[in-house]
Formats: sequence, structure tokens, C-alpha cells
Amino acid sequence: MKTLKNHTLIYDNECPMCNVYSDGFIKAGMLDANGRQAFTELTLNNKNTIDFRRAKNEIALIDHEKNKVIYGLDSLLLIIGNSFPILAKIARVQPLYWFFKKLYSFVSYNRKQIIPSGKDHTEQACIPDFNLKYRLAYLIFVVVVSSYVLSLFTAKSGLGLNQNFLREFIICLGQIGWQTIFLRTYLKEKIGDYLGNIMTVSLIGTLLLIPALFTDFNPVFYLMYFGIVVSIMFLEHIRRCKILKLNFLPTVSWLIFRITVLAIIIWISF
Repeated sequence: MKTLKNHTLIYDNECPMCNVYSDGFIKAGMLDANGRQAFTELTLNNKNTIDFRRAKNEIALIDHEKNKVIYGLDSLLLIIGNSFPILAKIARVQPLYWFFKKLYSFVSYNRKQIIPSGKDHTEQACIPDFNLKYRLAYLIFVVVVSSYVLSLFTAKSGLGLNQNFLREFIICLGQIGWQTIFLRTYLKEKIGDYLGNIMTVSLIGTLLLIPALFTDFNPVFYLMYFGIVVSIMFLEHIRRCKILKLNFLPTVSWLIFRITVLAIIIWISF
């Protein structure tokens, strides 16, 4: 690999994804050993060089020779392009560049909802701004994926329900609506972060259901399997509420909705 020298990547050290790929650049020799610096451990010089707020939203790459800073997707393409010029050129071709830029922003603005950290409440934490467009995009993405997988699972379970994407779509939207209405006063300014986190909980449950789509057992197995998945989601919901410094009220509300929907589905199927 060709090392990009005299550059420092400012990464979010509380973000596992950021840790993995920035460390990967170092280990692959694409950046030198001192080629990255944690956002929470910025030197005074680097802190004065970058746009501090923008660096929370888009990873910053400092060019010490030219004394300039590149942000977001462009910083990653510069590092990758230094070792793989053809790949970087392809990625910069429209509409690929537009797509990758949107994808980068989609992940970056939602990364604390995808993988939260207990240290996200400190002053120096690298917390991206709230972006309504990308938060809504994340909610819609999870709702669509979850609805599709759940429609396949219910049809596969043998509980007497046909594959019905619209039914599952309404249930997923109902969960969001229920939590928003029930908890709006309690959550206040945390409502956006909370909804993002419960969508990740739903996504985790969705991914856990996928292996069951390739099995062929009786309805009891699928009901038990679904119960295990919901239990895992329940524990993850509690964990995320603790990180957000919330009490058990959101979890109780979430559980009431889940149990009610499950009871209705079982009642209809029999």
C-alpha cells in the first residue's frame, strides 16, 4: 500500500465503525502510524485547524503540508485513492459519487442511533447534528426492511397468516406512532434519538429473523423462535434506554405494544 504521509484523520473514537476503518487504514499502511487522532484527544493545533462542528458530522482529514482540511467522503476517497487511484476515480463519477455521498451522510448522521455510546453525553463527544432528512430516511429504511422480512416470517411460520407487506408496514409505523404519542411529553428533545434507537432495535430483530426463513419446522418452533428474538430486542431496548439516561417507561410502553400486536396475531391465526 502507498502511505499517505503528512495527513491526520480525525475520527470518532466512540464509534466502533469509525474505529474499525480508521485502524484498518493504519494497519494496511494507507496512513502512517500517527495518521489518525481521536476527536476527544485533539491537540490544540489540530482543533484550531478543523471546523470543529463540521468534523462531528463529517470525518476530517488534515493535510499538514498544504494546511487545509478535507471532510467526509472526499477525505476517505483521498486516502483510498492514494493507494487505489482507479477506485477513487470510479467513485467520483456521477451518479456514483452522489450515491456514495448520500450513503456516507445517511450513516454518519445516524451512527449514534445505530451504535450508541455511554460517553455520548460529554462535552467533547463527537455527536453529529440532528438531521431530520437523514433521520426520517433511516426510519423509513428500517420500516420497509422490517416489514418485508416480517411478512415473509409470518407466512413461513404456519400460523395461518399470508404474506402481507402492508399489514407489517402498518404495525411498524404503529410502533413509531404509539411511542411518539405516548412518550412525547416525557422524552421531549430526546424523541429523535430515541426513535432512531428503537428502529435499530427493530433492525436487529429483523436480522435475527432472517435465518428462520430458511428453515422448515412446525408453528410452535416459529412462535418460540419469535419469542427469543423479542426477548433479545427487549434487553437491547433496556440497554439503549440506559445509555440515553431514560427510565423504564419507554420499555414498558414498547413491550405493551409488542404484546398487544402478538396477541392479536395469535388470536387471528386461531
